[in-house]
Amino acid sequence: MRGPSRSATRRSTWSGQRRSPGPRRSRSAELRSRLLAALEGLLAHRRFDGVSVVDIARAAGVSKASFYFYFTGKQAVLAELVRQAVRQGHEAAQPWVDPAAGSPHPVEGLRRGVTDGARLWRENAGVLRAIVESWGSDQELRALWLDQMNTFTEAAVTRIEADPAALRHLDGADLRATAAGLTWLGERLYYLAAADIPPFDDPDVLIDTLLNAWTTTLYGRSATGG
Repeated sequence: MRGPSRSATRRSTWSGQRRSPGPRRSRSAELRSRLLAALEGLLAHRRFDGVSVVDIARAAGVSKASFYFYFTGKQAVLAELVRQAVRQGHEAAQPWVDPAAGSPHPVEGLRRGVTDGARLWRENAGVLRAIVESWGSDQELRALWLDQMNTFTEAAVTRIEADPAALRHLDGADLRATAAGLTWLGERLYYLAAADIPPFDDPDVLIDTLLNAWTTTLYGRSATGG
């Protein structure tokens, strides 16, 4: 009796190789998600510098060895959470950054973007507090946060360059410095709100202050009704 042909054996082997990674990938994604969720949960009530790899692994229900299979250290977990939050931040900014996706009026677009940004920082308060409090003393986190913040600056520069009203009002000012200043002002005030520091723990004060800063800088006081 003849055995299976070589081509049939090869098809069977390849077929098995195609099927088997599926559950493994699913399990891997599930464990990574658990580790990310574990750190996020810990940061809701603890500072990042007070959280260890063992704490994260224990909260995720995995071994320390398993942790290091997926991440090089706790900074890598925080970095992934920060990137996720930044992606959400760019989505929140769309009403102003992309008028076609939001309001055609720039001030209304800014209001919507600032409001969504405040909501985003509240929802990711632990993670975003952690990066703001840690990037000054950790080179890897410093590089990460400066790069992520620069993406917001670049988006603002692009939007301002496409806005005749803002260009007329700025009248030759350094657009990149202006955009960076407004972006970093937002980072600081959102952080103070996330840390429950008055008066910015009041969402209305936070939103009105940031909206006034952006609109006055880009369009003049008349744009704010002042």
